[in-house]
Amino acid sequence: MESPELYIEALIFSSEQSIRIEEIIYCLQSVFERDFTREEIITSLGNIKLKYQDGNLAIELIHIANGYQFLTKKEYHAVINLLQIQRSKKKLSPAALETLSIIAYKQQVTKLEIEQIRGVNSDYSIQKLLEKDLITIIGKSETVGRPILYGPSQQFMDHFGINSLSELPQIKDFTDDSASIGEQSE
Repeated sequence: MESPELYIEALIFSSEQSIRIEEIIYCLQSVFERDFTREEIITSLGNIKLKYQDGNLAIELIHIANGYQFLTKKEYHAVINLLQIQRSKKKLSPAALETLSIIAYKQQVTKLEIEQIRGVNSDYSIQKLLEKDLITIIGKSETVGRPILYGPSQQFMDHFGINSLSELPQIKDFTDDSASIGEQSE
């Protein structure tokens, strides 16, 4: 009988997010028409993890979010971050970036509030940001009509290399006091 390890490896590789042991067992039982124990899968996962610890490979098997996922090793994060920055510059229009920054800094904002800040309709930008998973719907406002609230997604933080929204540059860092009129009082 052939080893399920290559099948497990293929499942992990093809999964967009971490895959749980129960999902692996379900898939393998359908293909091999036999029962698999958790221990068998854990042993196979250990063997796969060992295989990817080779210094000549750029990825590794990580246990994350109650499942398993292939991720790039930490020493390659800087180069991947550069690629992500380059891609984000090419794919986000100025309108989308403007909308994204409003959502990131406000953290909970309705479409109407975004449009009031920008002064233009933001339907298209919001739709594109939702499609790219850079923003997410986080609930409904308690105001009249209960409009949808948008906020930055986990993908947004991954994409821009931050762990929390507190790591965003502060708005005061963007102000230029040399262009102010009148005296400054403290």
